[in-house]
Amino acid sequence: MIRFQQNARPRTDTPSHLFAIGQIVRMKSRSGLAQKTAELFQIKSRLPVKDGSPQYRIRSEQETYERVTTEDNLEVADAPAVPDSQAV
Repeated sequence: MIRFQQNARPRTDTPSHLFAIGQIVRMKSRSGLAQKTAELFQIKSRLPVKDGSPQYRIRSEQETYERVTTEDNLEVADAPAVPDSQAV
């Protein structure tokens, strides 16, 4: 038998989305080095959490397709990009 608890609080262990629809972001560097291009993407929609990280559908004006990525791969575009000459 399954019992449902009345007045139960919603689960809070599901991460919430950090970025808003329409916000401009860029992909984080995967190797710790500066990216060759600081391509900007716009958040098109929020998707369900995958492996503990919220997902997003993103799009670049330079591409004819959309990408799906997790939040841990994105950063706010307002953060300055590190020029190649300063990369270690």
